Amino acid sequence: MIREKQQGTLYLVGIGPGDPELMTCKAVRVLEQTRVLVGPKAKADGASNAVQIAASQVDMTGKTVLELRFPMKKIRLGCDHDPEVVSAWRQAAEVVLGYLEKGEDVAFPTLGDPALYSTAFYLLNTLQELRGQIRVSVIPGITAMAACSARVCMPIGLGDDVVSIVPAAFDDNRLRSILESFDAVVLMKVFRRMTTLVALLEELKLVDQAVLIERCGMDDQKIYTDVRQTVGRKLHYFSTLLIRKKEV
Repeated sequence: MIREKQQGTLYLVGIGPGDPELMTCKAVRVLEQTRVLVGPKAKADGASNAVQIAASQVDMTGKTVLELRFPMKKIRLGCDHDPEVVSAWRQAAEVVLGYLEKGEDVAFPTLGDPALYSTAFYLLNTLQELRGQIRVSVIPGITAMAACSARVCMPIGLGDDVVSIVPAAFDDNRLRSILESFDAVVLMKVFRRMTTLVALLEELKLVDQAVLIERCGMDDQKIYTDVRQTVGRKLHYFSTLLIRKKEV
């Protein structure tokens, strides 16, 4: 009797915000033990930041490392997604599925935490649409906002604070209401929106309660305690804005 080979496991691995020393012990162990790594990259001719960060802590010798393109376009849940994005998700899922069905485990390293604005769950959802049940294990990682909070010694939430986390794609009128209503707000990947955001913060008298951290924990990290200095600057994709109203 021939037994069907057991499907491999997909590991969605959070590798932290960019500083290799902020990778967890479990993330390093899983990446070391998994032979096939699939890393997301934004441009066809670019490289995967996640793979580069992982490689500084994990020996890649003998591994199959695939860097697949995931286009950086806005995703709005409940709406039709951009066909290019859907096509990229499907192509990546088919590559991963090919290894899983041969019994190979596959690790998908992703910046920050897989559950927070990551490509990881788009990949998993597409795999589930193609195959149904997928053996999956999620390895949480340190988020960019946690690293930024630590870097500037500013708490994200204390006591009865109500906190809002807002993605860069969030560009409707709710942002004003969020800034007015919440005690603390984290704005992620704001590198293209600072001119508009600074104007809104000044209008709401919150500009002095905001700090921006660019490339947190990396060699060229920059911290702007006066966010007005960011207007007109070309900021890196890894830019996070922390806004806290209450004093400790």
